[in-house]
Amino acid sequence: MDFSSFLTSLGTSFAIFVVLMFLFAWLSRRPGNAVVYYPNRILKGLDPVDGGSAPRNPFTWIREALSSSEQDVINMSGVDTAVYFVFLSTVLGILAFSGLVLLPVLLPVAVTDHGANSNSNSQTTSNGTFGDLDKLSMGNIAEKSPRLWAFLVATYWVSFITYYLLWKAYKHVAALRADALMSPEVRPEQFAVLVRDVPKATEGQSRKEQVDSYFNAIYPETFYRSLIVTDNKKVNKIWQELEGYKKKLERAEVIYAESKKKGNAEGIRPTNRTGLLGLFGKKVDSIEYYKEKINEIIPKLESEQKVTVREKQQCAAIVFFTSRVTAACAGQSLYAQMVDHWTVIDAPEPRQLIWTNLTINFFQRQIRQCVVYAIVFLVIVFYIIPITFISGITTLANLEKLLPFLKPIVKIDVLRTVLEAYLPQLALIIFMALLPKFLLFLSKTEGIPSGSHAIRAASGKYFYFVVVNVFIGVTIGATVFDTIKTIEKDPNSVVTLLAQSLPNNATFFITYVALQFFVGYGLELSRIVPLIIFHLKKKYLCKTEADIKEAWLPGDIGYGTRVPGDMLVVTIVLCYSVIAPIIIPFGVLYFGLGWLILRNQALKVYVPSYESYGRMWPHIHTRLLAALLLYQVTMFGYIGAKKFVYAPIIVPLVILSLIFAFVCRKKFYPAFCHPPLEVACHELKEIPNMEQIFRSYIPPSLCSEKLEDNQHEDALSRASRSVSVV
Repeated sequence: MDFSSFLTSLGTSFAIFVVLMFLFAWLSRRPGNAVVYYPNRILKGLDPVDGGSAPRNPFTWIREALSSSEQDVINMSGVDTAVYFVFLSTVLGILAFSGLVLLPVLLPVAVTDHGANSNSNSQTTSNGTFGDLDKLSMGNIAEKSPRLWAFLVATYWVSFITYYLLWKAYKHVAALRADALMSPEVRPEQFAVLVRDVPKATEGQSRKEQVDSYFNAIYPETFYRSLIVTDNKKVNKIWQELEGYKKKLERAEVIYAESKKKGNAEGIRPTNRTGLLGLFGKKVDSIEYYKEKINEIIPKLESEQKVTVREKQQCAAIVFFTSRVTAACAGQSLYAQMVDHWTVIDAPEPRQLIWTNLTINFFQRQIRQCVVYAIVFLVIVFYIIPITFISGITTLANLEKLLPFLKPIVKIDVLRTVLEAYLPQLALIIFMALLPKFLLFLSKTEGIPSGSHAIRAASGKYFYFVVVNVFIGVTIGATVFDTIKTIEKDPNSVVTLLAQSLPNNATFFITYVALQFFVGYGLELSRIVPLIIFHLKKKYLCKTEADIKEAWLPGDIGYGTRVPGDMLVVTIVLCYSVIAPIIIPFGVLYFGLGWLILRNQALKVYVPSYESYGRMWPHIHTRLLAALLLYQVTMFGYIGAKKFVYAPIIVPLVILSLIFAFVCRKKFYPAFCHPPLEVACHELKEIPNMEQIFRSYIPPSLCSEKLEDNQHEDALSRASRSVSVV
């Protein structure tokens, strides 16, 4: 990419961002759009826009985001979102403090040398002739030059800044988590544990009797009752069918009511056909038909609920205690000599439970995990082939070779400049969008019990995938077509060629980062796509208020893909921070702009789908250290490729990073695995309603007042009569 293409890429990306920002300022004030731009505030019963209908400055949202406190974020979006902003601000601090030294020191050191002109193997940052940007990079330093000392010392500076800020961030997040868990508010998950691998009951004893007697013997004063996990496949199917008919009935009644308002006092009763997709079969009155179907299904559902509760009990349960201290103790105690019996962990939130995974036994979980890890490894290793292929063929030079008929088109200067600026980056972004759902599916297949845990697992898989296949894959792929012959002649030159290819892609990654923060965050702020989808659904599909609400509900911030995407940018900017320091301002812009825009979205748009009280932070911390390690190894290899004899001085940094990771894990991580008892013992502002806590865990398909009353009465009477079997 030449310098004009680079400037074109930055200029057009910035112009798109400015247009999208003003579009947001205009659209967010239009009538009917508030549910798209302020859904979080609306759901909490707040005014969509502070100040009512008074005119708002297009930049008011910036002031509101900057003036918001961490507690404001927690109140609106929870602790997990606040922890995500700790991550953004920590990385922003690392890059800003690094840049304060690297930019004024390394740029003059690089630009005043002329090593690249004298090197036989010229190393460039633009995959072309040595241009202006290359003079600002380490590629302009001659081999064995004493100036390389500056870059070696800079590697230490970035590392120590990272250690210091990560330590502070870990302490801060630990305090946030503790404050949340000490809250006087009653939270159901703090009074329950999840029990898996319940052994086979003795003859004549039900699962419920077995679990109740077991925990009643261990915790006689604080045990409340248990909820046995059941096989709900059939009852779920019936319940979903019932809910579907209820929605259809509501829509039919709305259509009928609207027809009365159009001049016809009696109205026109809606009709439908009873066959496939409502297109075939007998034509019937919709309202009467749906009422009949509902009346038919309700007794069927109630009957199946009773059968499910009594006859389909599985080897897992939710156990409830009247004290959250007892629940905290129960979740971190060893109950059986055999590892595959009575596995007890802290209960997730009711909305997080993946019910179908709770009954998977211990050894199946271990086997599934090994198989999934093997699949992920193969995906990571072999996915690099199409990634490398795409990054290689999407350069114009290679496209001209492969598709000669494109030569007349790419010779047009304007078109060539735009294609060089965007084609490889867009191809990579689109290609990567296909992966996250597959990785989430694999994570759930492991047998993970909660949604937040599955998202954390998928996030980790995605991070290592993008680092290997995007960062390393693109680095290799961009030069593989030119170096394949050299490798054939001299296989031992692979390491040297890979080390030399690192700086070749600095401008590619600078453009990639710029495209992410200008265009990506511009679309995030303007919410053009959700706005269009909402209005289309509202006009053509929505009939009831419930349909309209479902159309504008925004979902959560999407940590499963957002965090790995941010981690990729961290890895890119760290690894190139010393090689090409000019990338640092782009990294600062990415995380600074991300902090500002996502702060606005967290306060006004996104609605959390779960709360894990910062449980993702240890995983974020570990991956930040992985990025730091990759940076240190990269610098060792690149400085070594420059034939600088003091390159091994970087090796102690790698050892120090491993020691730092070990110390952090030992000091902080246990409090993220289990709630400390000193945290759980804080008083509540009111006596917990145990009946309400119990009912919050009952699956919707089993929610029946008559069924619940019978089940509860039966559970209490059986538990009181049972004899200890421990």
